[in-house]
Parts: sequence; C-alpha cells; structure tokens
Amino acid sequence: MRFTALWLLLPLATALPNQVVLDNPLTQAGEAILDGVKDGVHRVHHKLESWFVDGREWVEKNGVTYELVTHPEFPEYSIRVKEPTLCDPSVQQYSGYLDISDGKHLFFWFFESRASPSTDPLVLWLNGGPGCSSITGLLFELGPCMVSGEGANTTYNEYSWNKNANVIFLDQPVNVGFSYSDDGSGVSTSPVAAEDVWTFLEMFVSRYEKYSKAPFHISGESYGGTYLPNLAHVIHAHNKEIKSAPSAFADKKIIKLNFESILIGNGLTSPVIQFPAVAEYACEGPYPVFEKDGPECEALYSKIPTCVRLIESCYKYNNRLTCVPAGIYCWSQMYGSFQQLGLNPYDVRRTCDREKDGGLCYKELTWIETYLNTDANKKELGVDTERGYQGCNMDVNRAFFSQGDSMHDTAALLPPLLEDGIRLLVYAGNADFMCNAIGNLEWVVALDNPFASEFRNQTNEPYIALASGKVVGEVRSAGGKGVGAGSLAYVQIYEAGHMVPYDQPEAALDMFERWISNVPLSEKAATGEELDMEAIPRQSASSLKIGS
Repeated sequence: MRFTALWLLLPLATALPNQVVLDNPLTQAGEAILDGVKDGVHRVHHKLESWFVDGREWVEKNGVTYELVTHPEFPEYSIRVKEPTLCDPSVQQYSGYLDISDGKHLFFWFFESRASPSTDPLVLWLNGGPGCSSITGLLFELGPCMVSGEGANTTYNEYSWNKNANVIFLDQPVNVGFSYSDDGSGVSTSPVAAEDVWTFLEMFVSRYEKYSKAPFHISGESYGGTYLPNLAHVIHAHNKEIKSAPSAFADKKIIKLNFESILIGNGLTSPVIQFPAVAEYACEGPYPVFEKDGPECEALYSKIPTCVRLIESCYKYNNRLTCVPAGIYCWSQMYGSFQQLGLNPYDVRRTCDREKDGGLCYKELTWIETYLNTDANKKELGVDTERGYQGCNMDVNRAFFSQGDSMHDTAALLPPLLEDGIRLLVYAGNADFMCNAIGNLEWVVALDNPFASEFRNQTNEPYIALASGKVVGEVRSAGGKGVGAGSLAYVQIYEAGHMVPYDQPEAALDMFERWISNVPLSEKAATGEELDMEAIPRQSASSLKIGS
C-alpha cells in the first residue's frame, strides 16, 4: 500500500524561483557601508541601496518600495516592510520579509487589534505541516477575513482573533508559503528554525515599540505542536539571558519579550503517547471509523508496541538512524488503513474527494492560492509578482521527515517553562483524526510539571461559551489558584476538526480571549462549585457553525 507523508499537512506552500542574494555587507571585504542618519543620506545594506526620508530608512527591490528595519545587534538580518490594506482596511497592517544574509527570506503579515492596539496582547500564529503556510490560518481560520468567491474576494470575519489582540502570521521555516531562499536550500529541523523566528520578533518589537511591553503569546496548530515548544525554549533561554544582565542588553536595545503563554491546537507534541492514541480514537473515540471488535482495530492495537519501541529508541539516541525508522513505521502503520476509507483525516465527519475538494480535502485552500497568486495582491503585500504561492511545500515536508523531526519529544521542553510561570493551553477539536483529542489530553496528563498532580486529580468539566451559555466542549485546568484560566489547561471543542477556528469560530474565539485575558475557562474554576450537568443546555450539532 502506498503511503504518502500528508500526515500533518494542513494548509499551504511555495514555489522557489531564484532572486539576487542579499549578502551581509559586514562579511564582504571592501564593501562600502555608509551609515546615514539624516534625510537624503544613502547607504548600502545587503547589497541594496537605501535612503532616509523623515527619519525612516527605505529600500527598493523588484520594483517595490519598502521601509527597511535594521538592528545594530543583528547585522545579518533586516526586515522589509509594506503597509497593505487588504483583508481588513480598518486596522493597521504590516507585511513583508525578514531577510537573512545567508539568503533566507521569511514572509509575515501583521494585523493590529480591532480594539486597543497599544494595550492588547501580541500573538504569533504558526501553521503546521511541516511545509505549510501560516497564511492559511489567516484566510481560512482565524484572521480578519476569510477567502471567498473561489479566491476572487474575501469576507469580513467577525470572529477574528485580532478582535482583542495584535496578531502576526509568519511563514516559517524558509520555503513555506511566500517565504523563500535564494538557492532553494532550507532547514529540516524545528530547533534550527526557532532562532530566526526569535530574531524576527526582537527586531519587530524594537521597530514598533508600542507592542514591546505587551503580553506576548505564541500559538499554532498541527505541526505547530512541534514548532512551538522549540520556539518557546529559545525565547525563554534568551529572556533568562537578558534578565541576568538587564542594563547590558538595554544598552544594546535588545528587549526581553513579555512571554506569557503557549497555545497548541490539535498538535503533535509527544509522539510516544499520541501515536498509540490513534487506535483508541479510530475504534473507541467520539467518531469511530472502524468496528471496535473488527480486524482493523485488532491490527491497529497490535502495532502499538513496535511503534512505541521505535519512538522510545528515537528519544534515547536522538539521531536519524533511530528517528527516521520510527517515523516510517508509525506514520504508515497507524494511519495507513485510514487512507482507504475516503474520509477527511482532518475531520472524520466528512468524506474527501480529492478531485473535487483538493489534496487536503478543503476546496477553500485552493481558493487561497488563487487569491494570493494575483499580481495586485502580491504587490500590495510586498511580494515579487514572479513568485508563486502554493499551500504546502512537499520538499520541506520530506526534508523534515527525512530527519525524523516529527518523532522527537518536544513535550520535554515544556516543564521548565511552566516552572518559570509561562502558561500552556492545549486545545483540540474532537473530530480530528490526525492529532486527535484523546492523545492530546493523554500527553498533557502524563507531562511532569509543577501542576501535574492537580491536573491529574481532576476530571474534565463542561466548557460553556460565554455568549450562548451552552456547552461547546470540555475543559480541565490547574494552577492559577482559582482566579484565572490556569497555568496548564486542556480544552476539547465539540463538533470541530483539526482546524478548530474554521469549524467553530465562535467557540474558538471565546476560548482564545478568555485564555489571553487569563480569566477562568470553567464555571467550577470561577465559582468553586460543581455544576448540574442536566441543567446546562447543550449545543446541538445542527446549531454549531460547521464550515461547508
């Protein structure tokens, strides 16, 4: 049976045309660098000539004029910035590229909060794959607009996560979405990608200082469950370094990010726990796809010991020779039989006809490619019109797979963060097969951390949406001493698949805003009283917002 590594490939990717290498001028012998500080003074930066107007530095590339953002402590990096008015013209936007002297270019698109940009939190959103664009999350799930009209238009999203937050969507690693490298080369492991993201964040808040003291949260889904712990580890390490010598770093204008929390949606974080949960979900979950006592379930359960043994070997030796075989066996054996069912792996309630629905079972994802591949939209975003956009880059996907990256225990990076006060929310739609809700709860229960005992001694409580007063899921949390959302929390959203904000936008926004505002996620946490489950109205499937 042929098995393709679609696994976590949720939305989108990139073509790789070549561009001129933007070399770091500091590494080029004899390169002239003119550090102008007044209007009209020019300088050369990364082989691009820039100029100053009204105290801001500007540069032109491929016929597009950008503001150029640099930082004296990061000479190998610069940011080209446009101010587009697509999607939601009512809010301030920034888009463009983080340019790195080794020829890597990471695309970003930022939206200010619709409420109070100067005081609302700053949030980074990453999609998964690996190899898929975070702009999918923007135009398909939680951004200010949703793609419509088969890619001809967008519509206003009232449930956008920028309702009360400033949100950055970043295409990483390189060669994903509109991000690219000059020679087509890229990275193939999550730890390597994290340092570039931290540098981007530092430069962004240094330029736009009103966000520099805002509470900062990192969020994402799918393979974001692997990306985010690595990024959190890097941010936390740099923050500790800055805290150890605040005056020295202040002199260098390096800012300690006000890092508050991590949000992981339907993510892959603890393979040794989550892969065995595939059998339980497939056979005994809320939407079983096989007969509990049938041969498919018997076969799935029989493969768990070998899968676990291989993953444990990967954990122990942490190299390609052990991690790649674990990936090959576990992905193919635990997911292979599902591929024959004709169901959508991201939402088992749905069938999937890839001829009609596209390779990832959602026709809207092809609309996003249509929308972003128009020259007018590319120019507005600061993208070279010769550069193509596609949803997921299979070359990046294969590169990560060939390193065994998906088999690493990124959950192990989280306990030190929890110990130092960084909060963690894991949420999951209960109709997702790829990174199911059962496995996500199980790895959080198993995680050794300061709140483990409290978390394990609880049961899930009903999650009640504030606006409707109806049960839309389940929640469990620990820490916070009853006055907040908790230090460690798990939320399961009913009638939602892999992309929770797409299927249940109202419930997802409710969860997100309560978490970043640090208010209780359950009535029990808020009142200290047990709830009468029979007295609570339940959201019916017919009344839930399920995407078409």
